Amino acid sequence: MGREGFFITLEGGEGSGKTTIIGRLAAYLQNRSLPYLITREPGGIEIAEKIRSIILDPAHTAMDARTEALLYAASRSQHLAERVEPALKAGLIVLCDRFVDSSLVYQGYARGLGMEEVRAINQFATGGRMPDLTFYLDIEPEVGLARITASGDREINRLDLESLAFHQKVREGYRMIAEANPRRIVTLDAGRPLHVVERELIHTLEDRLLKDF
Repeated sequence: MGREGFFITLEGGEGSGKTTIIGRLAAYLQNRSLPYLITREPGGIEIAEKIRSIILDPAHTAMDARTEALLYAASRSQHLAERVEPALKAGLIVLCDRFVDSSLVYQGYARGLGMEEVRAINQFATGGRMPDLTFYLDIEPEVGLARITASGDREINRLDLESLAFHQKVREGYRMIAEANPRRIVTLDAGRPLHVVERELIHTLEDRLLKDF
């Protein structure tokens, strides 16, 4: 391809539909013969998946917020070095379910550690790498959690078990970050039917990315 790839992340609260939307986005890119890679955080590679299992285990309710933030950053550092950066250097479009924004919101804002403090940890972990484009799927926490409950094939992890107040703070944090980064972050109303969200996302993608590939 002769140029670095394009780094796209999807963000949102629990039950916002990120995984489903990534699948639809991947199908769109495949139909246009565009090279892409799907991955996720925490996880994506063996070491990071092992860290994921520790972070999200429902039995680990005693986990300290700082420990949680550091584990996410450690997982992210390895994932970036082993999977994301090589894919971008090879010219692929990388679709990642969550990235630094999640840590800023969940640990920095909702857990109360401070967004700047968590940003500093992740600056070290990533060497400053940030997505080229982020889609934030905005949804009422009650609706997102109800989707999880109604879904029989969705794992229930430790974060799903947090209070409604916690998930409301997550939404507040995302909205703050989206407002502060209007060029990078595109907010989509994820409470609408899937095909409507998908159509809006693809329209944005065509405008921001595909003209360059």
